[in-house]
This record gives sequence, structure tokens and C-alpha cells, in this order.
Amino acid sequence: MKTLFVSYRVTDLDRSLGFYTTLGYAELGRVEGGDGARLVILKFPDEAAASLELVHRPGEKPVDVGSGFDHLAIQVETLATTLETLTEAGLRPEPLQYPGGPHGPKTSWLTDPDGYRIELVEWPSGHPDGITAADFA
Repeated sequence: MKTLFVSYRVTDLDRSLGFYTTLGYAELGRVEGGDGARLVILKFPDEAAASLELVHRPGEKPVDVGSGFDHLAIQVETLATTLETLTEAGLRPEPLQYPGGPHGPKTSWLTDPDGYRIELVEWPSGHPDGITAADFA
């Protein structure tokens, strides 16, 4: 088994799509459902398959992220460059952080239009992509 993608319900599809494409996602496809519902499937250009789905159901109440969902983590190559690019594009990433100390990963946070939190992560040089059992040894 493997995780296919994360799906977010969004209040305003155009606004959310603008946010996520500015972040770097590209639209892979759309699905039109009944009652005006729409799904937009996204991926980063270097990904082989979808990694995020935006779900818009116009007949439902606005999204309330609530307290059950925490955040989406996205790996970036160079966090300082990413933060500069996102800021120039009108997004508001939070300041650079070093949660594991000066030799650990670098992180920053963004919040999407519906309140979903996104952690941007740059791994230290030589660290494999993603978190593995070696990170807990």
C-alpha cells in the first residue's frame, strides 16, 4: 500500500487554486461532479503522480479546518530561495526556523486561504528525501 494524495475541501476553488499554483503545484486534471462540485487534481512538476486534490462543493458551508488536521509538509530544495520567490509572488511565508538546531532541517510555515497549515522543509545536506527510521535511531 501507499498514500496516493491528500484531499482538501476548499471554500473558494479559484482562490485556493491560485494559492497552490503560486506555491508551485501544476494542475493535472479536473472532475466535475453533481450539484456544481468540482475536484482539481494537482502535482508538483517533478512528481510522477498526483499529490493534492482540491474539492469544492459550493452548496456546503465554508470550510472549518477545526482541530483534527495539523499540517501538510512539503520538501523544498533551497528554503531561502523558495521563501523569497513566494514572498515576491504575494504569499506570506513565516520566518525561517531551525527546529532541530543549526545542523537539522530548515523549515517555514504558510497558511492557505482556508486555514490549512503547510510546513516547507529543506533537509540538511546528505539527508535522504523524507523521514525514515534512520531519523529516530
